[in-house]
Amino acid sequence: MSEQNSRGGDDAHEHHGGFPVYEPVKAGPNFGRFVEAFRRLQDLAVSTHAPDDVVDQAIAQAEALGELLEPYQVGEGKSPAGFNVDIPGRGSLLLPPWTIEKFDADGVRERGHFRRYHLGGNGAVHGGTIPLLFDDLFGMVIHASGRPIARTGYLHVNYRKITPLWDELVVEGRVDSVDGRKAFCSAELRDLDGTVLADSEALMIELLPGQP
Repeated sequence: MSEQNSRGGDDAHEHHGGFPVYEPVKAGPNFGRFVEAFRRLQDLAVSTHAPDDVVDQAIAQAEALGELLEPYQVGEGKSPAGFNVDIPGRGSLLLPPWTIEKFDADGVRERGHFRRYHLGGNGAVHGGTIPLLFDDLFGMVIHASGRPIARTGYLHVNYRKITPLWDELVVEGRVDSVDGRKAFCSAELRDLDGTVLADSEALMIELLPGQP
């Protein structure tokens, strides 16, 4: 990991390829509650079977909420969603609601759970949600290691056991080795007894100047 951080005193992490350099947008005091309200709606949208009149009411209220919020829509990097590490999922509805416990050059660890919205079938988390968790984790691993911004070259996931909804779980990853622009990473998803539910390997490739 030291190779990329010793380029003539250069701060390697400040090499962003073609990415804009975003200033994190701090969330207001109620933004965490705002995100949780929408997470609850996501859970309910996939777990209720309401009568038609209730569905009609829900549609009307959802459309009204859209009208309320639309004037405040901003471009990428201008919303607090995704930037606030003290909110589960960093305040992004795309990400599972996990909280960062460790963030340093040795790796990143998060703790959290999957919700009804993430159901695949028969009480198990949808298999496509687990790679999302790992891929986001590896992006943070690269950042925590001090390496320049990178894109995922490949992501391999081994599903070892059924991953349950609602149970508290831990995911942890790190950079294992570096070869030029390539960083090889690994991670494990475990329950609180230490049982590995899934593990992953990824290649993260440093962006060239101007590369999107």
